Order: sequence, then C-alpha cells, then structure tokens
Amino acid sequence: MTEERVTPLRQRMIEDMRIRGMGDKAQKSQIRAIENFMAFPGQSLDTAKREDPRVYQFHMADTGITPSTLNTRIMALRFFSG
Repeated sequence: MTEERVTPLRQRMIEDMRIRGMGDKAQKSQIRAIENFMAFPGQSLDTAKREDPRVYQFHMADTGITPSTLNTRIMALRFFSG
C-alpha cells in the first residue's frame, strides 16, 4: 500500500477545516476544489498570482459550472487568501 504525501500547505488546510468543524465529505469537496484550481493555471498555490482566482472564476462561469459548485470552489480558495 502506498502512502499519500501530504504537503505542508495541504496539511494546514486539513487542520483549518478540522478547526472549523467540517465533516469528511465537506473536507473532500474543499480539497477537490483546490485541486481543480491548481489544474486550471497549471501552477501550485504557492506561486499563483493574485488575479488567478478571479480569472478562474470567469473560466468556471464560461464553462457552465453551477452556482453552488462555483461557490464551493471560491470558499475553498479563501483558505489561501490571507
């Protein structure tokens, strides 16, 4: 069995979600949202530019993402907005 490597940034996000009392399903949804964002600009959250989340929002709107999915993804990005 292979162990999944957890980056310090991901570990912090997991800890923050636990502090907020999020359940497993909500945590998985938030992590998936961040993974989707990272796949969009093709870079890590550490190097994302300030305008990247906004550009990503336009991309989601243009591709027909439902409002609830868009909101979930934006809430996940707020973990990293300082």
